[in-house]
Amino acid sequence: MLEPATVFDTSGPLEGPLTDEVLREVEVRLGRILPTAYVDLARRHNGGSLARDAHPTPGRTSWAKDHVGVYTLAAIGRTASFSLCGALGSAFWITEWGYPDIGIYIADCPSAGHDMVALDYRSPGQPTVVHVDQEWNYQITILAPDFETFLAGLIDESEYDGDD
Repeated sequence: MLEPATVFDTSGPLEGPLTDEVLREVEVRLGRILPTAYVDLARRHNGGSLARDAHPTPGRTSWAKDHVGVYTLAAIGRTASFSLCGALGSAFWITEWGYPDIGIYIADCPSAGHDMVALDYRSPGQPTVVHVDQEWNYQITILAPDFETFLAGLIDESEYDGDD
């Protein structure tokens, strides 16, 4: 697992340290068990802006021809607005923006809500990490087979061609 310093910038966490009680409450409210890698990361740094802010895609999205921007990872909690059960948490994106109910929306993108990153629980086993593109009729693109692989695949957006 990557160290928090390699994933997050210095703006700090979105919510306080993750406790077992909060984790249980969030998982019950969401009706899903969170991936161990996500929980382990949240125990060390619970949400925040990502230092590496892009992830490759297998094809074009509304954002770019070969990647998506990934801005902030949601905290596991309920008090910060962009925590999994906060005011702008996973349920908000489903009920207010019409995102498909495929799992848990865990990261926002620089498009101000026009695309999101989610844990997709539609298949058995560990959830895949997907990009959901509201601009393209909520097209779903697989980014990684699991959360740990997703984190390892994050890179700095400056590595991409800025003309797209």
